[in-house]
Amino acid sequence: MSTTETEQGTEGSYVESGKEFERDTNYIATRITADGRDGYPVEPGRYRLVAARACPWANRAIIVRRLLGLEDVLSMGICGPTHDQRSWTFDLDPGGVDPVLGIERLQDAYFSRFPDYSRGITVPAVLDIPTGQVVTNEFRQMTIDFSLEWREFHREGAPDLYPERLRAEIDEVIDLVFRDVNNGVYRCGFAGSQEAYERAYDRLFARLDWLGDRLSSQRYLVGDTITEADVRLFTTLARFDAVYHGHFKCNRTKLSEMPVLWGYARDLFQTPGFGDTTDFDHIKRHYYVVHTDVNPTQIVPAGPDLTNWLEPHDREQLGGRPFGDGTPPGPPSPAETVPSEHTPLI
Repeated sequence: MSTTETEQGTEGSYVESGKEFERDTNYIATRITADGRDGYPVEPGRYRLVAARACPWANRAIIVRRLLGLEDVLSMGICGPTHDQRSWTFDLDPGGVDPVLGIERLQDAYFSRFPDYSRGITVPAVLDIPTGQVVTNEFRQMTIDFSLEWREFHREGAPDLYPERLRAEIDEVIDLVFRDVNNGVYRCGFAGSQEAYERAYDRLFARLDWLGDRLSSQRYLVGDTITEADVRLFTTLARFDAVYHGHFKCNRTKLSEMPVLWGYARDLFQTPGFGDTTDFDHIKRHYYVVHTDVNPTQIVPAGPDLTNWLEPHDREQLGGRPFGDGTPPGPPSPAETVPSEHTPLI
């Protein structure tokens, strides 16, 4: 999520009158790999994932890190849900300073490596602790690398979220989901004309209908276990009724009015690693407070009622094994537990 690009919001303007929203997809392409070919080898304790629970892109990284059991080798810093035009900040930490990095603003790590950095200060980002510099903010590759490059340090029983035999299909599905759903809600919310909004709206709900048809006969998007594709769709669905339906005008139907997708989303939410990383308070405060051109009053809605996330979903009858031959992760550490008042108790 960015603090200067319209894709993820700032205190400034996100909507360009008369124009269709276009996402800037240029990120820091450096990778952390097992062989260290970009100069950053995988090393336990060397790196810190900086994320924000408000951000759907960062939420993916939080979920994958937890599912794979990387908590002990890759520490995590959590930014607050709101920020100004300059940068995400560590206002949740004592004194507003990240206790590991010793910085108040994520931009410090970006400027340390790139003094003339002019793009968005985005989360998720992985930082090199010894130098205090950003390594990468390429969220699309980041979670794939967690699965493949960090494999040596996965917990025992970690699921294979990117199985080789299914990668082509996973890639195809996540491309469609990104284009029409993950990014589609932003294309609706930040549309600068009626025509641009309606095009985005039609594409979004056409794809959601397609996903509903696909998931009506199978428990997960690809294969019979949770994969990277499910993680990427979930974080948008989790925000749909709380934010996108009203704030972004994605209002043909609520998620809770789409039976198949609603059951699928609840199934994942009730799976360890998904619901226990979802912070609805941070989600609502970010979108409604930061997007001042969409919501100039900055009033945060009191609803919706979230207890329905815990209703039975009956998706087990479709078969499938959430973690394949693996096991679910254990409870999150106290330091990384979402406050009970921010999410339904599972």
